[in-house]
Amino acid sequence: MQTRPLQPRLIVTADDFGLHVAVNEAVERAYCEGVLSTASLMVAAPAAADAVERARRFPRLAVGLHLVLTDGKPMLPAAQIPDLLDARGEFNGAMVRNGFRFFFLPRVRRQLGAEIRAQFEAFAATGLKLDHVNAHKHFHLHPTVLSLLLSIGREFGLRAVRLPNDPDMGPWLRPWLSLMRWRLKRAGVVHNDYVFGVRHSGGMDEGMLLRLLRQLPDGLSELYLHPAVHDGWSESMTNYRHTDELAALLSPKVRSVIAVRYRLCNGFSDPAAGP
Repeated sequence: MQTRPLQPRLIVTADDFGLHVAVNEAVERAYCEGVLSTASLMVAAPAAADAVERARRFPRLAVGLHLVLTDGKPMLPAAQIPDLLDARGEFNGAMVRNGFRFFFLPRVRRQLGAEIRAQFEAFAATGLKLDHVNAHKHFHLHPTVLSLLLSIGREFGLRAVRLPNDPDMGPWLRPWLSLMRWRLKRAGVVHNDYVFGVRHSGGMDEGMLLRLLRQLPDGLSELYLHPAVHDGWSESMTNYRHTDELAALLSPKVRSVIAVRYRLCNGFSDPAAGP
């Protein structure tokens, strides 16, 4: 008797949960009416409290920590992490320069660890179950950030981390991804096999989702988007089509393709998402 082949597994995530009420409203709609299964929470963002309140109303929505170490607000006061912040008291976007500083300067590394711990503590204080951790702009690819994330996260029940392995990314990332995959396996941390949304960030509309869904590889894939109920609320994402991404998550065509081809997982904590 032939056994039916297992369906490829899929997680559909909204990043930047808590950044703005327009994002939070989109996450709620996409979860209740669409195919969204997971959200990544920015604990220090302006609308984080609103996001947490919404998440508590939907306990089956898998919520993880979206660690912010670039282009955003910190959890700790500026006086405690002065070497991490700019004149406005925020993380800047100089990721290459900051990456060298994380690696070579012990003083900066200590402050980085303190901020990462503070964000884990803030998530724990919400009472939400920690489904996963990823970092804004995939900064956890940096070996120092990943080391701190794994060592500190272990104290807070960390079990899953996003592996930013987009098959369409350039070959220069492969060594870093291989190292990250090896370190996650060594730490016993679950991860996706592939992720989609890196190259088309801000443009994951219905057409793009349908194209991706027709060719996802076997294994566990994660699609991540940045939906919002209206555009124009962000100065740093002016080219993002947030409402088109929300429409894609609500699309009957997208829902139909997923229902036929994939096992939609409720986050990384869903037993079906495991190895």
